[in-house]
Amino acid sequence: MSVIWFLLIGAIAGWLAGLIMKGGGFGLIGNIVVGILGSVVGGFLFQSVGVSAGGLVTATIGAIVLLFVVNILKKA
Repeated sequence: MSVIWFLLIGAIAGWLAGLIMKGGGFGLIGNIVVGILGSVVGGFLFQSVGVSAGGLVTATIGAIVLLFVVNILKKA
């Protein structure tokens, strides 16, 4: 059951990050991938500065950072 929650939070975080970064999302699978990778990035960033937040918040902020970096690399 925890895998289903993990995928659901990943999908929501990826979708939210897509909306915030003006992308509108990447489809269900793309949102899940961005959200899961974002949760890893967000967890690392939050742990680095000693901050604790909920799973969806961490995943969404991490996904936003991930999309920001991808957009920078695309332009280069």
